Amino acid sequence: MARKKYDEATDNHERWLISYADFITLLFAFFVVMYAISVVNEGKYKVFSDALGNAFGGRVAPRSTAEIPGAIQLPNIVAKRRAEALRRERERLTTLARDLTSTLAPLVKEGKVRVTQNSRGVSVEINASVLFDSGDATLTNDSREALRALAVLLRDDPHTLQVEGHTDNLQIRNPVFPSNWELSAARASAVVRLFIDSGVAPGRMTVVGHGSNIPVASNDDAEGRARNRRVAVTILSALPDATKEIPTK
Repeated sequence: MARKKYDEATDNHERWLISYADFITLLFAFFVVMYAISVVNEGKYKVFSDALGNAFGGRVAPRSTAEIPGAIQLPNIVAKRRAEALRRERERLTTLARDLTSTLAPLVKEGKVRVTQNSRGVSVEINASVLFDSGDATLTNDSREALRALAVLLRDDPHTLQVEGHTDNLQIRNPVFPSNWELSAARASAVVRLFIDSGVAPGRMTVVGHGSNIPVASNDDAEGRARNRRVAVTILSALPDATKEIPTK
């Protein structure tokens, strides 16, 4: 009888408080989660969704952020920011193209220099007759003044420069230039060397020799061949068109 009285005396009648405390804790956690969902961005929502799926032994069907009130539409924001950056970059290049056209105005009027702009950047195409004697890659004295004026505009500009040499299809073959490849590359290199001497950073520039492979006119007559002999200085856009990856499988 004594043993029975002791058990009844020690029986805890307030064990419900433990369950109540657990319930309050879960309720608090529920409201925290609800608040988090109300300000969730796409990345956090995906993490939370995956966590719920793992916790309940299955995948929770993902919802689009468009269905979540207050969710941040990250793809739209990124697209808008890129569009704005592209617009500003085009405006900078357009201003640069106008300055180049103004600086080289006499040669532009004579048709010996062409300034164009596209999604790749701004290109200054200079006829080889302005820069070199026939079959040579040494800059003439008259051409140096025009190129130095061009270098002054490009010296403080942050864009990358690509200098490309082009020839006509009449093959050259001598100890200095075994083919049009060497001649076109040497002419582009001569322009780059003058730019460097005029203060343009060497690390911003690349040289390409195309030979006769990219004509802009017919090589069937003297006028077309003269047009094809040229050096093109391209100021490359800092934000070129986005490239698309093509799956190989």
